[in-house]
Amino acid sequence: MANALTRFFATGADLPVTADQATIDRLFRRHRFRVMLAITLGYGVIYTCRLALGVVKKPLIDEGIFTPVELGMIGSALYYAYAVGKLTNGFLADHANMRRFLAFAFLMTALCNLAMGLTTAVWTAVIIWGLNGWFQSFGAPGGVVAMTAWFSNRERGRAYGIWSTAHSLGEGLTFIGVGSVVAWLGWRWGFFVPALFGVFAAVGMYWLVRDRPRTMGLPTVNEWKQDFYAEKARPDIKSVLGLQLSILRIPAIWVLCLSAATIYVTRYAINSWGILYLQEDRGLSLPMAGTVLMISTMAGVAGAIAYGFISDKFFDARRPPANLLFAILEIGGLLLFFYGPNTMPVLIAGMVLFGLGLTGLVTSLGGLFAVDIAPKRVAGAAMGVIGIFSYIGAGIQEYVSGKLIQEGMTVAGDVRSYDFGPVIWFWIGASVLSMLLAATLWRTKLRD
Repeated sequence: MANALTRFFATGADLPVTADQATIDRLFRRHRFRVMLAITLGYGVIYTCRLALGVVKKPLIDEGIFTPVELGMIGSALYYAYAVGKLTNGFLADHANMRRFLAFAFLMTALCNLAMGLTTAVWTAVIIWGLNGWFQSFGAPGGVVAMTAWFSNRERGRAYGIWSTAHSLGEGLTFIGVGSVVAWLGWRWGFFVPALFGVFAAVGMYWLVRDRPRTMGLPTVNEWKQDFYAEKARPDIKSVLGLQLSILRIPAIWVLCLSAATIYVTRYAINSWGILYLQEDRGLSLPMAGTVLMISTMAGVAGAIAYGFISDKFFDARRPPANLLFAILEIGGLLLFFYGPNTMPVLIAGMVLFGLGLTGLVTSLGGLFAVDIAPKRVAGAAMGVIGIFSYIGAGIQEYVSGKLIQEGMTVAGDVRSYDFGPVIWFWIGASVLSMLLAATLWRTKLRD
């Protein structure tokens, strides 16, 4: 069985390049568009299968199905499984055919969401949501491996920025689309609808994505683009596994791991608990709370694209100056959102700044910076190493946030009141720490 699965997922053998240049150009243009379309829209759609829990937290609490601490446990299960899975599946992705790899994972995460809508037992939910995290962990390394196979070194910042808009697309679709369905049909549909989205995403992946160019009788994308920057041979390392393990000897990777872990605390705090905060502290309805958070995701689309463009064009592909700029925007947005006047224009302004800054940082700290300083052939492994720390941070956040929120919750009859003060400072402090850690890499350069 294991050998059969390995053969099913394995990348194809390299084929000789026999096509003329015009055919090669045409095939590259066609498949690059299809791959980017698939990994961006498909990953965005499948994101709803990860964020569904955040939309249904208030109805689950109000109906007495789960407490905030139990919801924190369930949410943590996804992030911890995602952390481990992103590492192991990142290493696997470097050897896999992305067409099958991603289609399979997206179908399985859809089935996990379907199962979540049918259970109210806490430990069953923990197991199912943990499995969901495992299958979700195929997505990011798979997307990066597909992208680095079809886009050259000097295109990487812009291509990565476009792909990173998937996070914002998925968040917006969850907060508005799924949130509206939950307000209308109840919490179970907060899982059923993402399950349906996941099935469509799986079909789209299998239809649009292709294996590496060499398996199709094409040259590598760097050969096609005549772009050999940062692509030197490593005669001291003979195997792909050895090259993957060499990542662990790069000191900057470890600092990036910690910086990514802390920014992911804030990222998933807002995704997981932001709707509850807006409902309970600011008095917004579920659809309106989803709309406010969607504004950050819309700004995030611009932030991801802007980060790639600014860091490539204005800082010559140096990420640290852009990291500092976007960190200031993100922290400023949080302060305005939580401590500004309770008016809609202020909430919107805070979410715009937060979305611009955060998505730029996630683009860099969550993968691009690591891919820059690691060998290109093992981009999936680089994403995996960063990913395990990022989602350990997200998992710790989920439990700590649930604990702090429950400790600040008081119940008088049927009325619940919340003190979000301590948890807000936990979230903002994580962002500040991430900024300081990233700043220590100011002199880090692209691998050459």
